[in-house]
Amino acid sequence: MISIDRPTADLGDVRVTNRAAVLRHVRRHAPCSRADVAARTGLNKATVSSLVAELIEHGLLRETGLTENRVGRPATTLVLDGSRYVGLGLSVGADELVAVAAGLGGDPVLTWRRAFPAAAGPEETVKALAALTRRAVTRIGADRTVLGLTVAVPGLVDPDGDVPAAPALGWRGVPLAASMRRALRDRDFPVAVDTEANLAVLAERRHGPYAATTDLVHLTGGPAIGAGLISGGRLLRGGRGFAGDVGHLPLAADGPACDCGRRGCLTALLGVDAVIRRLLPGAGPVTDHLPEIERIQALARAGDEPVRTGLTEIGRLLGQAASVLSGLLDPEVVVVGGHLAALAPWLLPAAHAELAARTPVPPGVRLEASTLGSAAGALGGATAALATVEAGRLPAG
Repeated sequence: MISIDRPTADLGDVRVTNRAAVLRHVRRHAPCSRADVAARTGLNKATVSSLVAELIEHGLLRETGLTENRVGRPATTLVLDGSRYVGLGLSVGADELVAVAAGLGGDPVLTWRRAFPAAAGPEETVKALAALTRRAVTRIGADRTVLGLTVAVPGLVDPDGDVPAAPALGWRGVPLAASMRRALRDRDFPVAVDTEANLAVLAERRHGPYAATTDLVHLTGGPAIGAGLISGGRLLRGGRGFAGDVGHLPLAADGPACDCGRRGCLTALLGVDAVIRRLLPGAGPVTDHLPEIERIQALARAGDEPVRTGLTEIGRLLGQAASVLSGLLDPEVVVVGGHLAALAPWLLPAAHAELAARTPVPPGVRLEASTLGSAAGALGGATAALATVEAGRLPAG
């Protein structure tokens, strides 16, 4: 609800803001009654009734049964609907493309993975992404409307959707958003691009166990390490949109060489290629990371001493990285994703100990493994594509 000390606010903006407040309350507290919404948002009952009727008409809320847990007559309860609408998210990885479509209530409509080498280059990647988008739109069907598409990239993304650099993909200066719009010239929905880390942290905040967390970091796991940053409930982007580019944060001056030309960077220590090289020295060049991570898991479960020792050392480095992020941002939780989440049973004990030793004021930040899996970036893309509706703007049509 907007403050009453803004008498010059446009009435349309007021309604949009109040509509968003109703949707937000129902999302967090459903099933709930109109009276519950009015009491918790501060809106009067007539305004809530009008907004709810509008949101039901547009297929964003629906009524579901009665509740007896109140004085007086039973009240009709409300839940998010959104069955007419989906957001679509795609993510580009070093060895795969992922597509996720999700409804307003967070219900997954589809999740697809397609093996695809980043070495194919930007042009071929755009073609593959466009084909995957068309296939997803067809599968979603005519009875649902795609409200938007957001593509997640493991690299830097500027406000125009260009990718100045994505070393994990071998990209530099790629106008990805513009290229996707050209490739999808028959689209009738907006197309955006963001970093994998930014979208993953949005997914954590919306769909993970940290929905009430206002200060949250998601540390991506993959060929490059990035951080999605939520502070005070808002996504931090920085002046150029590059906030969270922590992959070249130096942790060990005598560490392994990094592609950037320096030594001991976070990516060179904790990136998936670095972890595989360290724990499976005979693996050779890796084009498909999942089998190698599964192999490491199997060796760790079997008690392989070199692998277990290596995981402990990597865990200490992870704890050191988390302590730096904690000192800079003071988050409540740092969540690790990708291969770091997959290896969390062996990484986190040492990481927790290192983090505790470096945290001056206990209890300090929590360090946890993501529960969203490798689709977190794409799921965040689908979430971002729904943002306009969640902000109170009614979908067209």
